[in-house]
Amino acid sequence: MTANADSLWFMTAHLLIHLKQSDNAERLSVIEHRMAKDFAPPLHVHRQESETFFILEGRFRFRRDDEVIEAGVGDTIHLPKDCVHGFRVLSDYGRCLTITNGPFEDMVRAAARPAAMDELPEQMPPTLAQQQSLAGICGAHAIDLLGPPIV
Repeated sequence: MTANADSLWFMTAHLLIHLKQSDNAERLSVIEHRMAKDFAPPLHVHRQESETFFILEGRFRFRRDDEVIEAGVGDTIHLPKDCVHGFRVLSDYGRCLTITNGPFEDMVRAAARPAAMDELPEQMPPTLAQQQSLAGICGAHAIDLLGPPIV
C-alpha cells in the first residue's frame, strides 16, 4: 500500500486516494483504482466535474456519449462534465488513475468502506439495496446514474 494514501473498497474495487482535495488549493483529487475483470460502474453522468482516466495496467472499454473507446496502458481518456459515460475492465485485472476536481472524491468516501487489506474485496454483484444506496449517494454528489453498466 502507498504511504499516506487512503485505502478504500468501493463496490468491488480497491481504491487508493493519493491526492485529497483537502490537500491542495485547486481541489484536485487523484485516485488509483484496482479492479477485477468485468468491473463496470453503472452508466452515469457527472454534473459538476470532468473525469480523466490514465491507464496503468490492463485493457478497458469506455463509452463517452455515443462513442466507444478501447484503451490500454499509457492511454488517457478524458470525460467532460455532462457527458454520459461508463467503462468496463476487459483484462483479468485493471488499474488506472482518475483525476477530478469536483464532488467525485466525496461520493467515493460516502459510498466506500475502509479496506481491510491491500487487495480486492470479494467479487460479487451488487444487491438491489446496494444499487439503491449507490444511486442515492451519487445523486447527492451531482452524479446521475442512468442505466446498467456498459458491456
